[in-house]
This record gives sequence, structure tokens and C-alpha cells, in this order.
Amino acid sequence: MSAVNLTNVSVLDNPAPFLSPFQFEISYECVAPLKDDLEWKLIYVGSAEDETYDQLLESVLVGPVNIGNYRFILQADPPDPSKIREEDIIGVTVLLLTGSYLNQEFVRVGYYVNNDYDDEQLREEPPQKVLVDRVQRNILSDKPRVTKFPINFHPENNESSEQTPPPDHVTGAEGNEEELPCLTQNHTNDGQGH
Repeated sequence: MSAVNLTNVSVLDNPAPFLSPFQFEISYECVAPLKDDLEWKLIYVGSAEDETYDQLLESVLVGPVNIGNYRFILQADPPDPSKIREEDIIGVTVLLLTGSYLNQEFVRVGYYVNNDYDDEQLREEPPQKVLVDRVQRNILSDKPRVTKFPINFHPENNESSEQTPPPDHVTGAEGNEEELPCLTQNHTNDGQGH
């Protein structure tokens, strides 16, 4: 059984302009006290074919972690468009939220993100050079892909056992994969959920 269980992730300010910050309200429960902090990361997948275009948008340490329920807002800057190939800015990509403890990933939540122009005429007749300030992103928050990885939250109890590191990239991820449509809620600027 995991010592930390992700209970809810709410995507805030969605849809939003491409260049606006990401905001996620993350809720989790801890069923056993932990000696070290949890690390939460937000990663933007810049290209489906080449992970060198992936951008770590934010990495935060949260702790101390005692038994109880926790909630915080993770805010991250948008991806740097100059580090994304021009042909990959418009279209569908992936955003990854990961939770780790002692450099061991225990949960990964993947969201599809649709980036498109905010104007019908621009969508029908896209300019040769992408107008990033006219691109709107929509995180498809109603069906996140949640993958849980079994890790040892208390390595001090059995230091002789070897740990298998989690996969480095979303492809080939092995773990308990679930779709939890009730995990994520979508909130717009007006504060009303969808």
C-alpha cells in the first residue's frame, strides 16, 4: 500500500492563453509519516517524437509530510515557445504531473493539451509563422491518465533491498495505470466547475 495517495487534481484557469501560467490544485493524503519531502513536477512534452524538447516547467518540494490530508496550488510558467519546434506548437501535446519521494516516482498524471488559435479565421487560414500570443491552450482535464508506481516509502526499514527506478519518459511506462475521470475537475476564470 502506498504511503501517499493522490486524491484530486483540479486544473485552474482552463482554457487559457498559451503564454499564461499553469495552475493545478493538488490534493493528497498521507497514511504514514515520511522523513523527507515529496517532489512534484510539471513537464510539458514539446514533441511526441523527441523528448529533448520536453520542458520541466516547475519542480517543488512539499513537506514535512505527516499523516493527514494536504492541498496546495502548483503554479508554473508556460513552456518557452522558442524551445518548441514551430510545427509542434499548434495541435495536441501532453502535460505530465509527477509525484516523487526520494527520487522515486510514485504517481504520474498525464493530460492531453490542445493548442489552437483563439480566432476562427486564424484556425482556417493559419499564418506561416505561429502567432504564439493568439494561441489558446485547452487542457483536456476530464480524462487524465493516472499511473501509479509501487515504491519503497521507508527504505530505512530494509536498506538491503534494491529499488527499481521508475521510467524516465512516458513511453513504456510500467505501473498500475488507471483512468480516474473523477480525479480531475476543470475550473474556468469565473470559478464555476464543468
